[in-house]
Amino acid sequence: MMPLLRALPFVLAALVSGTAAPAWAAPAPPMNAEDLDAWFNAKSTAEVNEGQLTFLGTAPDKPVHHHQNRIRITEDSLASGWTELEQCHDNLDAVPRAQITFRAGYIRNLRLLESRAIGKAWVEGASVQLREVGTGARLCLAAQTRALNDSGSGYFTLNNGPYMRKFLDGYYPMQVSLKLEYPAGLLQIIDISPPEQTGFRVRQKAGMVNIDTLFEGELRTQVQFERLR
Repeated sequence: MMPLLRALPFVLAALVSGTAAPAWAAPAPPMNAEDLDAWFNAKSTAEVNEGQLTFLGTAPDKPVHHHQNRIRITEDSLASGWTELEQCHDNLDAVPRAQITFRAGYIRNLRLLESRAIGKAWVEGASVQLREVGTGARLCLAAQTRALNDSGSGYFTLNNGPYMRKFLDGYYPMQVSLKLEYPAGLLQIIDISPPEQTGFRVRQKAGMVNIDTLFEGELRTQVQFERLR
């Protein structure tokens, strides 16, 4: 499933390939001419990221959009592909209208858990619609997503991305946190991509992996599992 999160008319894109866990992109669009000038003068042309993935070792001075996913794989997920998802967005970009859109057929039981500094938020089909997103807004949702892919021969894959925060042709800092829970007696992780490095932290123990990353550009992650029995 390939969900999208859009700020209208400015696109905020966040996809989870083959899953229903949306991502978010794009800094807040300027609301007037003065803000527009300030926005474009904030970085020189040479400093603007044009899409190349760059991990950041130091956080920006101002809070950035923090996209948080908690995905739980159960024994039933191995047969059905359906997983449990809880997702929160903090420091959303202030825009008049936005939407999180999921691929139909890969999302069910979509519901809102929390909404703050947002004029109105509601579920509409396979999407969450937002109006009057304010500074420092927070949104949390939950759903079941068909996110686990059976690769055959006892192997499974969870793909996420691309995550991005984009305005016009430039990419800007974004923080993504992923907490993945799985049955340790049935699965073991055999690979995580990208590998751990500065700006991309991975912590593992049996039945759980936590990824926390700060980056610019487009990020895709992949977790591969092997079935134990």
